[in-house]
Amino acid sequence: MSQRHALVAGATGLIGSELLQQLIHGRYYQSISILSRREVDTSSKRVETIITDYDKLSEKDIPQGVDDVFCCLGTTMKKAGSKEAFRQVDYDYSLKIAEIAKKKGASQYLLVSAMGADTSSSIFYNQVKGDIEQAIAQLKFPAFHIFRPSVLMGKRNETRVGEKVAQVLMTGISPVMIGGLRKYRPISGKDVASAMLRIAKKELEGRYIFESDKIQTLANYEANSQ
Repeated sequence: MSQRHALVAGATGLIGSELLQQLIHGRYYQSISILSRREVDTSSKRVETIITDYDKLSEKDIPQGVDDVFCCLGTTMKKAGSKEAFRQVDYDYSLKIAEIAKKKGASQYLLVSAMGADTSSSIFYNQVKGDIEQAIAQLKFPAFHIFRPSVLMGKRNETRVGEKVAQVLMTGISPVMIGGLRKYRPISGKDVASAMLRIAKKELEGRYIFESDKIQTLANYEANSQ
């Protein structure tokens, strides 16, 4: 086991919960911290839950010595209730975590973004995702990894009707999505988590963007190597 320390934000979501289980069952990280509004029940002594109010996030909420930050935060316009509230979760919270972690010496920041992320997009959701990618890039982490999954598959703790409809439609046409369309295939939260962990363990330097097809390739490679 290495001496590395991981921090996970969004550990109760689709990707974050899968990632947490992989971190616990793996032996790469000696310690794992979770930022959460509520206690996260795990059976691992290597896991510490840091109860925090993201609206009041401060330096005391992020431990000294964190190496790798996995940011899996995200909401929907419907759940957030307004553009301002949506941006607060997907932009403000993610950036604040990054700023504090960078100040405390974190070397890697791994961000779950979205396909179509673009600061100049006419679609508000994609614009916010592009904005947060750009803002964190400006912090100049030694390693910044951006993951842009397509439609996510998996069981959530909340119901997202639009996403469920998209899952059904995309699953039906997935087999014919080849070539340049491959990156639009639906992908499971578990596979996104696997790809994030695989990249983190490489300890690369620089800024990298992984579109959905590349994420799937990384996940498949991780599964085949086990």
